[in-house]
Amino acid sequence: MTNAPRAVLAATFAPGDTAVPAARRFTKEVMTAWAAVSALAPAERLVEELAVQAKAVSFEVVWSHLGDGLRLEVRQRSTSETALRHPTVPVEEWGVTFTGEQRTHWARLSLSGSPEGQAAEWSAEEPSRGPLWMGFLADASDLLAGTLNPDMVPAIISQIVVPRLATWCAVYTWTDGGGPQRPAYLWHTDERSIDGLREELATVQIPQAGGAMQLGDSQVLVIPLLARGRALGVMCLGRPDRFAEDVFQYAEDIGRRAALAMDNARLYATQAAANRALQRSLLPPDEPGEIPGLDPAVVYEPAGETNEVGGDFYDLFAAGDGSWRFAVGDVCGTGPEAAAVTGLARHTLRLLAREGYGVAAVLDRLNQAILEEGDRARFLTLLHGEIKPVSKGLDVWMVSAGHPEALRLRPSGVVDTVVTSQSLLGVFPEATFKAQLVHLDPGDVLLAVTDGVTERRQDGRLLDDDGGLAKLFAECVGLSARAVAERIRRAVQDFAPEPSADDMAIVVLRAR
Repeated sequence: MTNAPRAVLAATFAPGDTAVPAARRFTKEVMTAWAAVSALAPAERLVEELAVQAKAVSFEVVWSHLGDGLRLEVRQRSTSETALRHPTVPVEEWGVTFTGEQRTHWARLSLSGSPEGQAAEWSAEEPSRGPLWMGFLADASDLLAGTLNPDMVPAIISQIVVPRLATWCAVYTWTDGGGPQRPAYLWHTDERSIDGLREELATVQIPQAGGAMQLGDSQVLVIPLLARGRALGVMCLGRPDRFAEDVFQYAEDIGRRAALAMDNARLYATQAAANRALQRSLLPPDEPGEIPGLDPAVVYEPAGETNEVGGDFYDLFAAGDGSWRFAVGDVCGTGPEAAAVTGLARHTLRLLAREGYGVAAVLDRLNQAILEEGDRARFLTLLHGEIKPVSKGLDVWMVSAGHPEALRLRPSGVVDTVVTSQSLLGVFPEATFKAQLVHLDPGDVLLAVTDGVTERRQDGRLLDDDGGLAKLFAECVGLSARAVAERIRRAVQDFAPEPSADDMAIVVLRAR
């Protein structure tokens, strides 16, 4: 067994339901960077099993590459010696250690006989020609294509070429102003040499155009990273003796693939940031504040890792004259077209409410506004209501425009449907709407959701099959609005192991 790790990567995760999925994503990035894709599935399962036992408090995940194996440590502040479960993933060994107030749950995975274990033993001599090199190049392409995180690409580049082509590798990325900077990532076959190498690199100017240079005892090849006509950075390969004649060609091959992967990751990150900014702009600008007689709660979660702009939205706002309005809606589709209808709907609801229009009249006008958008329009399901405090509880005037059923929970545990669905918005020009009165006694709870809740799917079965949502809601007697919303959110999350492919909005209104 190798004692000194060849590489160590670590990350810390805050407590909560997102901690374990985040630890899995981090593990995927680590395995990709270390070219250990064959170990990805057991590594992800292992980190999930160990992390799920620690997610109640913040914890640190530490992966160490030992050459012939991988060691996982999940560290947390804890003096509890409660027995921890044996991993179900096949491991060489595992255990728990205590150091002061820190508990470390650890396990070791083998890489013996795997392509990654063999690749780690490649020497830096001249690469073999023919099928071996072509296979390596194909694997490198797959690794580079496997991440859309711009910060991970330089790490993957470095660990692809070291030690196969060079003793060390430094990847530079250019800023908007151009010119060299500190390496985005630096890797060396001897980790003890990294700090000294970094100091040496700080004293030289890296040629942006590429070429060869001398750095101390190292021969250095500088390979430009060019993609779509733009210079994104350079890849510097170094070794103490002469490079083989074919290395420059091989490095250029990898450089082209690396630059394209880097550019794709940057474009992806830029688009994801734009989507998140647009998504935030479509959400209510502020919390509604104190509402007499009402305990409200909302949950909104866009689907997917990229947080692509979706069509689900919610709102809760003061309408004047002591009344309040709420809405939960779902625009058909995702992307800019859906976002345009979402923005139109939310602003129309607020504007017309403050001009004194009732909820039915608001939907009449919103329907016409969507139709006037022409080919850009998307149909919309919407539950819109006006809340008025009365002497005992709340009166809620509601209209459901083709939206999933709104449910009311009585303190006795009885759940009933409280509003009849009417026409979708943006489909029929002649559609008119009629508001229905729903009274909420103190302790009654109203639940409105989008189909990201009701249509959560696992193996052909939906969460709301056989009244699944109503049954779940009935278990929420006596809970606050926030507790109800969180109970529904967790149930949606736990219903299927894979991430949801649809946005989710939940609005809970509890009469006090």
